[in-house]
Amino acid sequence: MIKLLKNANVYAPDPLGNKDILIAGEKICRIQEDLSIYENLPDVKVYDLEGRYVIPGYIDLHVHITGGGGEKGPASRVPESQLSTFLMSGITTVVGLLGTDGITRSVENLVAKARALTEEGITAYALTSFYGYPPSTITESVEKDIVMIPPIIGVKTAASDHRSSNITGEELIRLATSARRAGLLSGAPGLVTIHMGNGKKGLEPIFYALDHSDLPPDKLLPTHMHRNHELAEQGAKLVRRGGYIDFTAGCDDDELLKNAETVLYTLDQPGVELDHITLSSDAYGSQPRFDANGKCVGLTYASPKFLHKTVQILVKKGLPLERSIRLLTTTPAYLLGKTGIKGCIAVNADADLLVLDDHLEIDGLFAKGQEALWKKRLKMKGTFE
Repeated sequence: MIKLLKNANVYAPDPLGNKDILIAGEKICRIQEDLSIYENLPDVKVYDLEGRYVIPGYIDLHVHITGGGGEKGPASRVPESQLSTFLMSGITTVVGLLGTDGITRSVENLVAKARALTEEGITAYALTSFYGYPPSTITESVEKDIVMIPPIIGVKTAASDHRSSNITGEELIRLATSARRAGLLSGAPGLVTIHMGNGKKGLEPIFYALDHSDLPPDKLLPTHMHRNHELAEQGAKLVRRGGYIDFTAGCDDDELLKNAETVLYTLDQPGVELDHITLSSDAYGSQPRFDANGKCVGLTYASPKFLHKTVQILVKKGLPLERSIRLLTTTPAYLLGKTGIKGCIAVNADADLLVLDDHLEIDGLFAKGQEALWKKRLKMKGTFE
């Protein structure tokens, strides 16, 4: 069925003003001030947006779609993700990955879950391996995993964290070069996502890799850059060198505010470009608390809903909507090699569209052209929800 969105206040993410949007199948096929000529044609469903905001559906680059956790024993394993939670949070594209646990959580299960979410209605990719090094893969090769097993598009590792394998600069060069080569062969981005902890080395392994190799800086994405201002300042240095950094939204109201303020602090650093920063949820990943001796003394997990809450905070603090949503749209789309397809509202782009009311509350969502949420009522669910 063809869908016609009337009277939409379009942020593409740049503001385009009041437009009509015509969707055919999974794609946007027209954007004009007036497309009423299509209203009375057969098989056209009309949605009157009444001036509400329409922005690109969110891209979440860091989601534990099969659940994370486990740092406090088997009972602390976080449950798997559900499609409806992503939809209610305005998310239409996810990148699934593993965390601390690469033993009871497998890359095989991760791939199956990513495929399931894609079948259910959103777009899901995956990263091979987990915190450990050497990497844990399906084919015993990072390169083969990326080339031969869709939806794998890159690799996950960890640095500067007591749960990591303390990857060295030389090891990171070898890992990233394999992912880079695989990306060239497969058309995948070959992205290396690097979990960053509070460790003493900070981004040292990344700077070493860039200083001692010919790796493009946009293939190394350190995440959880919210942890402290020192790490954020190192991130600013990486951005000035052409790199990209990813911030985590948080998992409660206090952390949301703190992490949003860290994003704004980083943007205030000299030479830092907004288009080199992304925001992700770390959804279904554990949020453990460790004491001074490294003992886990508490644990919760993150939710996808905090992504949009962070956008609302950033706008309230003065970052315009069209700039705030770039963290979740155009920039992650670039890192995925999907510029012009994902993270934007344009002719021939995927029809991933998020509708917001005057208070910037989520009101509707179209995922690959399908009505997923309308007037705050869920229209799509996972197979077993």
